[in-house]
This record gives sequence, structure tokens and C-alpha cells, in this order.
Amino acid sequence: MAKKIKKSDMDEELLNTIYALQLEWKQIESLVEKSIEPTADSQYRENLARAKYLFLLREARHRQINAAAHL
Repeated sequence: MAKKIKKSDMDEELLNTIYALQLEWKQIESLVEKSIEPTADSQYRENLARAKYLFLLREARHRQINAAAHL
């Protein structure tokens, strides 16, 4: 039988992933801004990281997850 996963554990994992993606996106964004001539690949990576981050933010909002409650 499959092990049940607690909602609180999934919510915490979602928040950790959101924080990690935000950091990744901001780092890539900073590199692209500092580049003299950003490549298409770097812009693609920035847009991808941003899209993942925003998608997970919408998921957290849909689940009504409050980051302050999980600290």
C-alpha cells in the first residue's frame, strides 16, 4: 500500500521549491542585466525560471498557503 503524504509536508516542500526558484531566477536575471550582450540562451533560461516561479506561486495561492504560517 502506498504511503500517505501529509498536506503540510507537501506545502512545506512547495514553499522550499518556490524560495529556491526565486533565488535561481534572481541570479539569472542579475547575470543577464550585467551582460553586455545577453545570449538567447540566457534570456530563455531567465524566462523559464520566471515562469516556473510564477506557476508555483499561483499553485501556492490556489492551495491557500501562507509562508508566514510555515516559518
